[in-house]
Amino acid sequence: MEEYAREPCPWRIVDDCGGAFTMGVIGGAIFQSIKGFRNAPSGWRQRFTGSVVAIRQRAPIIAGNFAVWGGMFSTIDCTLVHFRGGKEDPYNSIISGAATGGILAARNGLPAMVGSAIIGGVLLALIEGVGICFTRLSAEQFKPPALVEDPSQLGPPPQGYPS
Repeated sequence: MEEYAREPCPWRIVDDCGGAFTMGVIGGAIFQSIKGFRNAPSGWRQRFTGSVVAIRQRAPIIAGNFAVWGGMFSTIDCTLVHFRGGKEDPYNSIISGAATGGILAARNGLPAMVGSAIIGGVLLALIEGVGICFTRLSAEQFKPPALVEDPSQLGPPPQGYPS
């Protein structure tokens, strides 16, 4: 089983920024289509038009916000990898999430920065924790069977096999 290898750091930032933009476009389009449909006047034609208008107005903004978050997160993550001597572990992601949340909330004052940093750090800690749990659970199925040194510990052979 081959593990996913991440891009080197300058390209990782661009890759994560583009991936976040794509997620924002798709998620924003879905959410805004529902919102535009519900807020439009009655009638299928008006609701469909309201849905399309809402997507065209808001989905690019949501995608841009996602891209800014993803780009800043990756930039901080790469900076931490550099300063920690190439060490890539879950602490980088947790610190990057907290720092990104704090920096993006800087315009709203210090209390908002602290709150967003805590939320960002906790969110990334939960994501990393779930990832580690899944990795450990899936690693169990690929463990080689235990080797037995003494054949007498195996017990009697099954019926039909020569002993």
